Amino acid sequence: MSAIDEDIVREYFEQNGFLVRQVRKYAVQSKKKSSDEEMIDLLVLNPAYVRSERRPEFFLFTTELPYVHRAMLSVKGWHTNVFSAATLRNSPDIFRFLEQNVQREASRQLAADPDEPGLGDDMLKILVVPGLPTQEPYRSQSVAMLKERGVDGIISFRTILQELIGRIEVNRNYRKSDTLQIMRILKNYDLLKEPQLDLFPGAEARRRPPP
Repeated sequence: MSAIDEDIVREYFEQNGFLVRQVRKYAVQSKKKSSDEEMIDLLVLNPAYVRSERRPEFFLFTTELPYVHRAMLSVKGWHTNVFSAATLRNSPDIFRFLEQNVQREASRQLAADPDEPGLGDDMLKILVVPGLPTQEPYRSQSVAMLKERGVDGIISFRTILQELIGRIEVNRNYRKSDTLQIMRILKNYDLLKEPQLDLFPGAEARRRPPP
């Protein structure tokens, strides 16, 4: 995974008020990677979370983020591929972040105060992907396989990029973020347009506003 993919996801969650922790600052080369070293890309915590009976939808959009308390993210920036059921079957490494030892490490690093709501029951496993098939039955098959393996939600790079592009102000200098500064420059020269389309057809009707 390219570092820029992780930076984009980090910026998205930070722009939406989350605290973001990068699990590791190094690349493992001299020894075999452990699952937690290789598979946890980012951990996120929502300090403004208010406990709710409703869990976030499987397809995560920005309006669903208030329902996310804390989550472990696996970022798959395969921007030339669509995550079909066949891709998921043939790429078991996609699901390695769901292993119990990985989840235990994520829970340890995001340990909450005992008085915090939802302690121990709301660590979401979220996959960040380029996209899923738009045609049936391939889309439903992919979703079913992800849910069966334990994925709690997916968020697309298109959703993330649309949100960031929409928030960028061309008259603001984002000198502390190379990612946002590049987007600002591209937007200033009309090389980035305002968001128009969603990745998941029909999803707009299922969105719910935050409480």
